[in-house]
Amino acid sequence: MLRIQQCVLIIATLLLSWLLMQDVHELGHMAAAWMSGGRVTNVILDPFSISRTDVEPNPHPLVVVWGGPIVGALLPMGVWTIFKTLWRSSGFLKFLAGFCLIANGAYIGAGSIQRIGDCGEMLRHGSPIWLLWLFGLFCVAAGLWVWNGVGVYFGLGKDAPQIRGHSIAFTVIALVVVAMFGLILSEREMNVRRETRELDAAAQKEIQARAKQPMLEKTGKQ
Repeated sequence: MLRIQQCVLIIATLLLSWLLMQDVHELGHMAAAWMSGGRVTNVILDPFSISRTDVEPNPHPLVVVWGGPIVGALLPMGVWTIFKTLWRSSGFLKFLAGFCLIANGAYIGAGSIQRIGDCGEMLRHGSPIWLLWLFGLFCVAAGLWVWNGVGVYFGLGKDAPQIRGHSIAFTVIALVVVAMFGLILSEREMNVRRETRELDAAAQKEIQARAKQPMLEKTGKQ
């Protein structure tokens, strides 16, 4: 029974951390866009795909593209630090902070080789590749340091306390809520884009019809 509880808690925590990591990463892009005069046109948080934020116009693309990994790495760390300082240490927040540091660091550091996603934008707009490697190395190292001793949250180790049922319930419920939020938001964005395309197509047809009207009238007079 204990092994089953550990497996459920570990899997649910990993999935929830993955979704929250993407959410906070995109929040960083959005915040950077708003502060730099950009306009967020689309946000994809579908739990079954890779998250994305579209900005148009984007007067400061380098600020926007770096905002994602910087906020994505530092915000969870800050939340865990504040929570630990004011109340008590949280095993989940500790794991999430380390996870976000490692995920963002690995993404930027390793992704720079193939110019994946944000990395391609960073390099295209002037960021030196060594800066991406340095960011990745620092974040991964910091994440591993944060993770030191986090195994007790999952009931691992001789002196680890017994896994509490409410920890599992909270994690599973939070996972469902975050996943549903991403699905609803993504569906809404898809509907908005579909309506926009339909309106654009209708407007284009109307423009073409108006352009043909004088020609038809001229032909009729002749």
